[in-house]
Amino acid sequence: MAITEIIPGLEGVPIAESAISRVDGQRSLLEYRGLSIETLAEHSTFEETCYMLLYGKLPTRTELSDFAADGTRHRRLKYRIVDLLKCLPEHGHPMEALQAAVAAIGMFYPDRYNPNAAQKRLSCLRLIEKVPVVVASFHRLRNGDDNVVPRRDLNIAGNFLYMLTGNEPDPQATRILDICMILHAEHTMNASTFAGRVVASTLAHPYCVVSSALGALSGPLHGGANEQVLQMLERIGSPENARAALARMVETKEKIMGFGHRVYKTVDPRAKILKKYAEDLCRRSGNKLYDIAAKVEEVASEVLSDRGICPNVDFYSGLVYAELGIPRDCFTSVFAMARVVGWLAHWLEQIENNRIFRPTQRYVGKVGDAYVPIADRR
Repeated sequence: MAITEIIPGLEGVPIAESAISRVDGQRSLLEYRGLSIETLAEHSTFEETCYMLLYGKLPTRTELSDFAADGTRHRRLKYRIVDLLKCLPEHGHPMEALQAAVAAIGMFYPDRYNPNAAQKRLSCLRLIEKVPVVVASFHRLRNGDDNVVPRRDLNIAGNFLYMLTGNEPDPQATRILDICMILHAEHTMNASTFAGRVVASTLAHPYCVVSSALGALSGPLHGGANEQVLQMLERIGSPENARAALARMVETKEKIMGFGHRVYKTVDPRAKILKKYAEDLCRRSGNKLYDIAAKVEEVASEVLSDRGICPNVDFYSGLVYAELGIPRDCFTSVFAMARVVGWLAHWLEQIENNRIFRPTQRYVGKVGDAYVPIADRR
């Protein structure tokens, strides 16, 4: 069937059937495989959420134990990958380093093409476990510090915090990062997921799929807003300045970072969960940015909520990450550490009943133009 209408950004156009996650933007609802994000954040772990997203069901105790134990065997990076990270410019963005490393990691595994079930599992485990190791390793190496060897006795969140600092991770901080990773693990057909599925539809291997998704996530319209939220809060300076600052931003049509979403027309359910942890962490450290954020949200709800512009996941996640000691330019990479499992779930779903993506276009250029010899051109 020929469709001639142009839909900018494919907004509202279904491009695949999926059983992985569901969003209801009017009801502030996000579910993974039918389970609400609130339930998962309260009761699950990132490893359990990974298993469920990949295999479509909650694991038994044995299945989860085997999955987590198998994963820890794949944390260490090949020494040549570490050498690659050492050779990258220290001022390069961590997302660029991560994309380069993921593409290179795939080159070491000949089973990446035409994988059977066991090889699919191995690819998923390698990527889920190695991406956080790459993020932590690049951060240390670019600052002239020795790379820290990953540990197998810690979960993914705890091992990342350990490798980032070289110190024993705080159990509360580990649990909060674990919850953050659950919240960021999957979110339907966003730009990076779509990019990954397009590449998957060509039967490219999963390391290439994840690398392409990372490229999409690195764009400022997709990842990185939480870093800009902190910059905005610092510019505002105090809760008392919030009302005047927002009035000025609305008047000049300046984007209020951390507000608005293409899908949610009410508060992003992830933002509600993160707000609690942002407050707890900031109260413990004495960071005043939470008070500014809370006042900005209060004022914005008076001014913008009737337009369907409410806090999204980025509004409080930056505060949480900063309080956990994560460098600001690594925020999007931490997002990617979690989202890699969502991309992989979509890879598995795409190749199950694959058809290569081949959209069409509406041509608006010249027709039948004459070739002018170079001597006659002006």
